Amino acid sequence: EEMQTSQEELRASNEELQSTNEELQSTNEELTTSKEEMQSMNEELQTLNAELQHKVRHMSQVNSDIKNLLDSTDIATLFLDSSLRIRFFTAGSGRVFRLIQGDIGRPMTDIASDLSYPSLAGDAVEVLRTLATHEQTVEARDGRWLHVRIMPYRTLENAIDGVVMTFADVTAA
Repeated sequence: EEMQTSQEELRASNEELQSTNEELQSTNEELTTSKEEMQSMNEELQTLNAELQHKVRHMSQVNSDIKNLLDSTDIATLFLDSSLRIRFFTAGSGRVFRLIQGDIGRPMTDIASDLSYPSLAGDAVEVLRTLATHEQTVEARDGRWLHVRIMPYRTLENAIDGVVMTFADVTAA
């Protein structure tokens, strides 16, 4: 009888071990599937990362091209957001305004200029209100004459997001 009990206990233990083994095999299969999914996701992420790096390099090149184009025109240009804060300026802007790179984000009204044009900020606000380009010729304090053009800044989606101001020297030589 004792032997029969031991055999039953062994059989029960064997069944438990077999059940545990099946659970472990099932878990192993799930882990293998998860590993394969993770490898697939990793490959997709690597592909996306390579595409993004390519786009970043392309955007950097386009940005350099545009900066060189703007600087080569030798026309002072200010890009302002809808609160008239400086978003960007060309190198030639230094001949009209006293700007440094740290001025980006500052209100244009805080920046000293060589212009005799007290209504510049008001004209920019009016362009934002009416969306009509404003042009006039103004004198600088050093005797130069500048043709000022203020127009709405339009995004690629054609939304108005500030103004662009250009200052072209039209002093007679």
